[in-house]
Amino acid sequence: MAEIKSTMDLVMERAARIGRASSEELRLEEARKKGIQLAVEYLDGNLENPLTAIKNQENILQGGVLRGLIETLLRNIFLPRDDIQQERTRKAVKGITMLEGGSAEIASICRELTNVLGGYMQHREQLRGQLEEQIMLQYESLMAQQPGMQREGIRIDPTQQPRFKEEWNRLEAELNSQYNKALDQFKQQIGQRLGLG
Repeated sequence: MAEIKSTMDLVMERAARIGRASSEELRLEEARKKGIQLAVEYLDGNLENPLTAIKNQENILQGGVLRGLIETLLRNIFLPRDDIQQERTRKAVKGITMLEGGSAEIASICRELTNVLGGYMQHREQLRGQLEEQIMLQYESLMAQQPGMQREGIRIDPTQQPRFKEEWNRLEAELNSQYNKALDQFKQQIGQRLGLG
């Protein structure tokens, strides 16, 4: 809900700005939208190198296009839950490194960011595996305590148990909170160094 409200606030602010915007500000806003569009094309695999697309724009609009590209790429750096999301995040980081113009500082931040994302995926898988094993052992122990119960042929999927789901939601929320803080710091550093303020 907070994200929706945040988006609505942005739309309202933008509408207020457009009402009093000059023609140049409107052109720059259109250039920013073009940058967003180029970022989406890049992330979807329809654009090889976003930097080349920026160079094809009018000089006066390149800054706006770059801003839209960077903003969109940064928004697409998030904690992935699966391989598809991980690939999109990896591609967004790669896009930032293409746009950074050879800055060793940005390249270093992007490497650290990539390491954090990789560490998150490993940590997430490890926690999930440990929880599955723990829940399985608990159910096996409970079954062993039941007199006369046939345990042969009974296969329990720990991930389908309510206790697993509750505990996993709690663990994942804690993990996401920790890693999102680090991720947000890196994204903020990148944004500042690339002129987003």
